Amino acid sequence: MISKEDKNNRNNIVKLIQSVDCCDKIEKEHIEDAIKWINSDIEIFRIKKPATPIKHLVCFTVLYDTAERKILLLELKNAGLFLPSGGHVEKREMPYETVTRELQEELGIEGYFILRDWKLPFFVSQIETVGKTSGHIDVDLWYILKGNSKKPIKTDSQDFKKEFGKFGWFSFEEIMSMPLNTLDQNMHRFVKKLEKYFQ
Repeated sequence: MISKEDKNNRNNIVKLIQSVDCCDKIEKEHIEDAIKWINSDIEIFRIKKPATPIKHLVCFTVLYDTAERKILLLELKNAGLFLPSGGHVEKREMPYETVTRELQEELGIEGYFILRDWKLPFFVSQIETVGKTSGHIDVDLWYILKGNSKKPIKTDSQDFKKEFGKFGWFSFEEIMSMPLNTLDQNMHRFVKKLEKYFQ
């Protein structure tokens, strides 16, 4: 049985997810499943590394340079994929708090949300992970934050070097031309939604 505090936290997360405008049938299915999962008594936060419980809540922090129309992607060593920065939502944490915390921890950047309804995720997806910690399910909430492709990011920390390999700013066209086996399986769908929103 979950506590009243935890129940309130879950209810608030559900409200955020319910407010997302679906871009396609897949996102609608992912949102419906996520809401059902969060409303259950199942643990939704990762409480033990690398993957306990087997399904848990994650946030992507998408740094988007609106002037250059480019997104920052980093090669996550564990997954062997190019992904936005981000991380696991901690117990009793709201996803938008995760986003700013992870951005500061990973890249040493203060986060500025782009969208007016900044507390709402822009995109919701689910995926079975690959790589060194494969086989568990990430329920991903994607947030859009202001990026500057001409400004260096902090890459000299031991944490960064341990977690990430190559990185770069990529245009929509470049990302759409990258094979999905080098990206999150939902990345092309996310880019299409983002491109449509900012057109």
